[in-house]
Amino acid sequence: MSGPRIRGARPFLVGVVHLAATPGAPRYEGDVGTLLERATADARALAGGGCDALLVENLGDVPYFAGSVPPETVAAMALALREVRALAGSLPVGVNVLRNDARAALGLCAATGAEFVRINVHTGAAVADQGLLRGAAAETLRERARLCPRVALWCDVHVKHAVPLGGGRLADAAADTLHRGLADALIVTGRATGALPAVEDLAEVRAAVPTAPLLIGSGVSDVNAWELLAHADGAIVGTYFKEDGRVGAAVDERRVARLRRAIDR
Repeated sequence: MSGPRIRGARPFLVGVVHLAATPGAPRYEGDVGTLLERATADARALAGGGCDALLVENLGDVPYFAGSVPPETVAAMALALREVRALAGSLPVGVNVLRNDARAALGLCAATGAEFVRINVHTGAAVADQGLLRGAAAETLRERARLCPRVALWCDVHVKHAVPLGGGRLADAAADTLHRGLADALIVTGRATGALPAVEDLAEVRAAVPTAPLLIGSGVSDVNAWELLAHADGAIVGTYFKEDGRVGAAVDERRVARLRRAIDR
């Protein structure tokens, strides 16, 4: 399998570096230097608190493009990835280009050495506030082979803030994403940022694809982690790690360490 080894003796904990708005986005504050300072401070806190990997994403760029992002977004994310990788040491670093630009994410990996990408819609299609999000597994797999063959594809199943087009069972979508989309790991989320998934949904996916590396993509905290992680191999955590659990705040290293202790008990 490509990318970091998720299935291991303890739950795999991925901390998210939420970038402030990049150049061109409506909320951009006009200073890339400040954006990079915030990113590195958050990455340092995530690594210091005990994360196993870091994921950089352009959360501040709302409203998101449904597909390709502009060159200035890619350029800013490349700078951020370079800084985060420099302080991450041996920790794997990945990237998620919101809302669904897998091609840009692969290019960033090829240029910076990042080791995995998160793809919100890899197979099938979904309706979101951006409109129609279309999976492009055929193109993505071929571009990965050309640009960065060792990079792992971590793919959401029925991703948050979206409704799968045509409906369908979560278990079937998981199986298709793994076996037909050739994903390296699957992600299950709640309905929105910071919302926990139903335990029943995690159990359904685990039963459908028992050998697949499975990550929880939203809502994990020190209160619910043990129950949720009984059905998954790890978690991607962003909001909970922020000061007072506020999505726009800085990462609080004490909260990172608290969750690390909770899942390692």
